[in-house]
Amino acid sequence: MPPLKKLRGLLLLPLALLAGCDMVLFNASGDIARQQGQLIVVSTVLMLLIIVPVIGLTIYFAWRYRQTNKEANYSPDWDHSTELELAIWGAPLLIIIALGAITWISTHTLDPYRPLRRIEPGRPVPSEVKPLTVEVVALDWKWLFIYPEQGIATVNELAAPIDRPIVFKITASSVMNSFFIPALAGQIYAMPGMETKLNAVINKPGDFEGFSANYSGAGFSGMRFRFHGVSEPDFEAWVQKSKTAGGALTRAAYLELERPSERDPVRRFASVEPDLYHAIVNRCVDRNKMCMEQMMAIDADGGLGKVGAYNVSPRPWQPDASIPPRTYVTAMCSVNDPAGLSLPLSTARIREE
Repeated sequence: MPPLKKLRGLLLLPLALLAGCDMVLFNASGDIARQQGQLIVVSTVLMLLIIVPVIGLTIYFAWRYRQTNKEANYSPDWDHSTELELAIWGAPLLIIIALGAITWISTHTLDPYRPLRRIEPGRPVPSEVKPLTVEVVALDWKWLFIYPEQGIATVNELAAPIDRPIVFKITASSVMNSFFIPALAGQIYAMPGMETKLNAVINKPGDFEGFSANYSGAGFSGMRFRFHGVSEPDFEAWVQKSKTAGGALTRAAYLELERPSERDPVRRFASVEPDLYHAIVNRCVDRNKMCMEQMMAIDADGGLGKVGAYNVSPRPWQPDASIPPRTYVTAMCSVNDPAGLSLPLSTARIREE
């Protein structure tokens, strides 16, 4: 094969490899993801305005001033050119200013916490449209989606009506993870004991892939789910399907679901215990555990102290008649306390009463 044909084949190889790709990031079905794709293209073109001329001039100078070219001017005493200085410093400076302006604008307009102002270009969000709220929990190694308004929950399956804003509230059960639907919007981290948010909208019906974009352990590679963009009637039918085909997601059921497992099939729950997501975020699904917000409230009031620890030790933090009281502290003393000086638990209960 002639050398020119070999070179042409090598240059066309990347295009052949990309021909089978979906290119979802540059052909997204959601307005937020589409804007992010355009931002990538614009930033890349601006940077290429510097990179391409530099590479081209480097090749040109290497060829033009090669040792065997006796026709090139040889100027060993040359040391300065105002025109070259302006070109060398001015062009990159303009590119940096343009990138900085684009970054500042996009950082605010594409802030994941910012409520949507439009459904797509030229279509503002109607004032009467209420966003769909979805509570997302990254488990080991599966995804739990809770629909508080519809009263249902699903595992490894998500659906939303097209052209309706979606508010995702995202957390994790154990380690940090990342929630990512490329066709919808950028990835958002999911962290235990914290809540992150994502505002997005899907504009085209379809079946899209979602997955974990942050390594989280042995089952990370199978931590994938399907996201369905459907019409409003189809979404209502999907909700009714979950209501008829699922069980109840109680606290006990969640604690069982929370156990690590890999490549779980789709599961549906017809009902969800109230405030379950709130308990997940506060790390107190088990009623015998104190919620993080309660811990912070105690710390804000100056802490418990010795007597305070006795007063709260015998009671469950989330009272439930079906759960017997659990004692956390039985005595308070130190190695330097004289024998018999520690406060007995019975006295603490008397003080509590």
